[in-house]
Amino acid sequence: MTQIEESAGAGTVTGPRRHVHLAQVRYADLDPQHHVNNVRMLTYLEDARVSFLRFSGAVDGEEIFGAMVVARQEADYVAPLLPRSEPVRVELWVTEVRNASFSLAYEILDDERVYLRARTVLVGFDVAKQSARRLNEVERAFLHDYM
Repeated sequence: MTQIEESAGAGTVTGPRRHVHLAQVRYADLDPQHHVNNVRMLTYLEDARVSFLRFSGAVDGEEIFGAMVVARQEADYVAPLLPRSEPVRVELWVTEVRNASFSLAYEILDDERVYLRARTVLVGFDVAKQSARRLNEVERAFLHDYM
């Protein structure tokens, strides 16, 4: 489910501005232990990242982000995510912006608990040259709004 909103109170003294993506738990996401499979949890992060980079970053229908590749991803599974009818929130924010890369932090949570905490490093990518590229000023400005 793609629904994008901004976390309440984000960007204030309580913390950075957060992008919020709602993820619906599906039966196909479950493993034999009857909780969401660890790989599916990473798919929830990917869906949130895509909605952040492609939909929030669009200006007048034009995407502001060029190609990106994932250089590193780490995840801490805090609690099992069980089948449920209501979506969970995947919240993400920017923790670092460098010349050619940036880092995102995530939480998968609801009003009662955090299920996963994660971090991803993304690198700007030049498809034609098949190599890293510097982030442009528009990309950097957008990312700084979520720090």
